[in-house]
Amino acid sequence: MQVGVGMIGSGFMGLTYSEALSRHVRGARLSAVAGGKRAAQLAADYGVPAEASADALLARKDVDAVILATPDQDRLELTQKAAAAGKHVLAEKPMAPTVAECDAMSAACAAAKVNLAVVKTERYRKVTMKAKQLIDDGVIGPLRMLRTISSFPIHLTRELFENRGWMADPKSGGLFMGMASHNTDFLRWLTDSDVVQVFAQVNTFSDLAAAAQSVMAQLVFANGIMGHMWISSEFPSPGIPSSEVRFQVVGRDGIIDLENFEYLDLGKGDRWERVYVPERFDYLKEPKSPIRLFPHIGVVQEFIDSIHEGRPPHVGGTEGRAAVEICQACLLSAATGEAVRLPLK
Repeated sequence: MQVGVGMIGSGFMGLTYSEALSRHVRGARLSAVAGGKRAAQLAADYGVPAEASADALLARKDVDAVILATPDQDRLELTQKAAAAGKHVLAEKPMAPTVAECDAMSAACAAAKVNLAVVKTERYRKVTMKAKQLIDDGVIGPLRMLRTISSFPIHLTRELFENRGWMADPKSGGLFMGMASHNTDFLRWLTDSDVVQVFAQVNTFSDLAAAAQSVMAQLVFANGIMGHMWISSEFPSPGIPSSEVRFQVVGRDGIIDLENFEYLDLGKGDRWERVYVPERFDYLKEPKSPIRLFPHIGVVQEFIDSIHEGRPPHVGGTEGRAAVEICQACLLSAATGEAVRLPLK
């Protein structure tokens, strides 16, 4: 049996998941596409029907599950509709703009007894999986400190806002949550620990419409690990080298320094060693490159496997909510000038 998947959203990520389903994922097929101005063309490219609305797609009997490649502020309503129609849901990150919306999504899927999975590609990259293996194997000893930075030059941010105007909507989590929900989830995964306290500063130094373009946060983990997160989309050109998505992990016996698309270095004893170099691809010119698609294929395959096997997905609503919760705590801390305890109530 193949799981019929409906694609809601026809932008860059709609293309990504359509290609993954059509060429790489086992046990599933793309059944239909709806949503966005490119829906008709995307459907034609993959030889499937284009539906006039998400409601029409959800009414199709050949759709067993949906992927929500949509703005985050739309995901609660779409998840509730999908669950009511008995469809399993894979939601892009961030799961939703607020913890309350995440909770409502999880409740809807639980009541309908359908799976809810959330896209977390950091868990499926070859370079990040290698880092997790090194940590789990005890190569750098017990973890003590972590630091992550994601930085975009402002000229690239302006281009992004021109193409994705929905990010400036106050109801959206904006570019901050879009970026930071990767970092926060990866830190939780590496540490096998929840964040219990956040203290953050938030600012927007540019003339961009959306708030929270630059965020610095100190994170306290339940197991005592110290963490720092720096997210900014308004660096002057040329930006900081090797800092689009970078993580540094300090253990008792060594250090891991990695950048998603550049390198994985291990510092131990009296030297640094480059232990992994990711394969190269052009992100914009090669959207269908198997190298680029690898983590996305992993995300979708796990979702499909969870349906076939009748089990909850490995990365579900709990993980999606936790990533959003840390981001929301950053904004709350900045607004109050005080440290915020988690979980949020």
